[in-house]
Amino acid sequence: MVTEYMLQGAKKSLIDWLSQQGITDANVLHAFDVVERHRFIDNTLLWSRAYQNMPIRIACNQTISQPITVAFQSQLLNIVKGDKVLEIGTGSGFQAAILSAMGASVYTIERQLELFRHTRTLLLNTLKMKNIHPYYGDGFKGIPDKAPFDKIIVTCGAPLLPPALFAQLKVGGCLVIPLGENVQQMKRITKIDEYSYQEESFGEFKFVPMLQNIVKIN
Repeated sequence: MVTEYMLQGAKKSLIDWLSQQGITDANVLHAFDVVERHRFIDNTLLWSRAYQNMPIRIACNQTISQPITVAFQSQLLNIVKGDKVLEIGTGSGFQAAILSAMGASVYTIERQLELFRHTRTLLLNTLKMKNIHPYYGDGFKGIPDKAPFDKIIVTCGAPLLPPALFAQLKVGGCLVIPLGENVQQMKRITKIDEYSYQEESFGEFKFVPMLQNIVKIN
């Protein structure tokens, strides 16, 4: 049984560790205090591991990303309360929940129908997060009828910058995306105008590949 004392201790240890790793955005750290990561894993016996810096397997042979990866990408976005954010790759829903706790209105898209249904129920019905809007579809296409977005985050490794996502980003907005085949470079793309952007690099990461098309239940 998870007690409040145990939970608070585990969260504090994780937040202290994230701070030591260079996560300085108070908004990000506050979100990690508000959002309970163990709620996003299926095996309740693994709850304590949710507050360690490790990925954990979830439904559809996917994983919930390491906390440092979620925190790092969130920090790069420079979220301002009220930002309209597009997330590519809903997965467990944890990243969307962190952005929501930071004050963003999050539109998140997942290509696997089974995982989409599971995570939508968790976010909307169980956790009752009203400013998260889950969609089922192809992440390469984004959600054009909800564009433009202030910020876009891609939580899987893309071989190149998807043109549709750049088109759906507001001028002056930024897109955080890991680019590359086997090992990715974390990039922050700031849109200068409809045809040009500024690109910044923030080191190597390894993500599951970003895939096209949707996956229905067999």
